[in-house]
Formats: sequence, C-alpha cells, structure tokens
Amino acid sequence: MEKRVGMTEAQRKFSYAKYYEKPMVEVPKEKIAVAECAMDPAKALKIQDRNKLFDPGYFEVETGYCVMEDGTGYICNLTPMPRVTVEMFDWWFAWHGLGDFRYTIWDPEDHYEARSTNLAQGRCPELSLKEKYWGTTHLIKEDIGFGPDHLYANFVKPAYMGFDEEKIGTKTCGTIVTSNSGILNDPMASAECMCHFVRETSDGIELRSRFWLGWHIIGGKPVRILPEQKRTPIEKPKFLLAHNMKEFQNLADLLPRIYPEEKDHWQ
Repeated sequence: MEKRVGMTEAQRKFSYAKYYEKPMVEVPKEKIAVAECAMDPAKALKIQDRNKLFDPGYFEVETGYCVMEDGTGYICNLTPMPRVTVEMFDWWFAWHGLGDFRYTIWDPEDHYEARSTNLAQGRCPELSLKEKYWGTTHLIKEDIGFGPDHLYANFVKPAYMGFDEEKIGTKTCGTIVTSNSGILNDPMASAECMCHFVRETSDGIELRSRFWLGWHIIGGKPVRILPEQKRTPIEKPKFLLAHNMKEFQNLADLLPRIYPEEKDHWQ
C-alpha cells in the first residue's frame, strides 16, 4: 500500500472508515501513457465552446492536457463508471463535503480533507441532491503532485456557468457538476473552471471532465483570471490530469459500494 495521508482514532470509528483501507484502483496503462505527452492545443475544447459537450459522440481527444496558445491550460479526461448512476454522482458531491474524512476516502493517498462552508444547506432535507451543493464552497487540502495545497471550489448551478440547462437531465447529459476553483494563497495564477459532464451508458455512466486553467465563468461568460503576461507551466495540467485520472478511477469503484450504505446519512 502506498503512503496515505493518515487517519485519526476518531475517524476510525466512522461507518465508512473501512474504505480508507481499500486498495486504490489502478489507472489503465494506456491512460498513463497518454499523460506522458501533451496533446495538440488545436484539438482542445475552448472554454467558449463548452456547450459542444452536449453534441453526440466524442471529440478527437477525450483524455489529454496542454497549454493553449494564450497561455491558459486545458485538461480533459474520460472515465467510464460502470454500475454508477447519475443520482450517485450528484449524491457524492452533496455528501462528501459534510465531513473532512469523506474526501479522504475518495483518494487516501492525496486527499487530506474537504469541508463545505455551507453545512446547513447540505443537510437540509427539503433540498434535492443538486440543490444541496449548488451555491456552496468547499475548502480542500490535497496534493496533486506539488505538495499539499489549500484550495477552494465554488460549486454553482450549470446555468450560471453558461451551460444549456434544458439539455441536462436527458440522454444527452445526466448531470453537470461545475465550479470555479483555485488555490487560496495564489488565486490569480491558480484560477480554474472545472466541469464534470456525465452521460448515461448501457452499464452505468461515463464522466467527461474538463478543466480550463486560468479561467473562471462569471454570469455565464468566461473571464480570464490568469494575468495576461503569465503562462501556465506545462507541469500543472500534466500533474492535474494524472491526479484526476487517479481519483476518478477510484471513485468509479467506490461509489457503487458506499452509496447503498451511506445515501441517507447526512450528519
């Protein structure tokens, strides 16, 4: 077992603590090979074209990373999730921010903690799963390869991010989890827009993740946050892609196990 972030005696008593000891699922070798070299930026999905994710089929590159001509970064990652449902995916983002250790079991090697600053909203029984995390901010400590960082993620309604809301909840798109995020002590250089686009498949769902580094979407419109004179170091999207592969490969295995056990436990 690889070195893990640690578990306290109090955390050991949680009903889901057993998943801390679960071996991490290995990322397929072909995906690891893809992460060795940057993709052609011309094949990246520009943030301005994000609604093309609703188009049927796939883009030429569904897993890769690069630095765009304007200096911003880009990451895409396709993760099949057999036996996972759209509801499970929305539940995970509503549930895991309600206790630090819930984030840890997602990736015990890299996830130290995460907690929503809107706990009452996340525990409100009158809200839907989506409404429990829309409009919430998660404060996160994780390591994507540069050492532990303190991050924030502001999860918002997809319509706020300029996504075509009428197409969500259909065969085209089961759900979208999206946020403006960054590192707390370096908000300008580290800004990113994250999108987890979920489609149903014959045996579960597939997750099409996108990260646009150097951008936030505000009021439905992309706003460059990265200073004009700055360029994203290539190591940043490369490491983030490797981390994204690792955490979601593990979540694909974890969700069908933990959801039936914890889906009604909101405290």
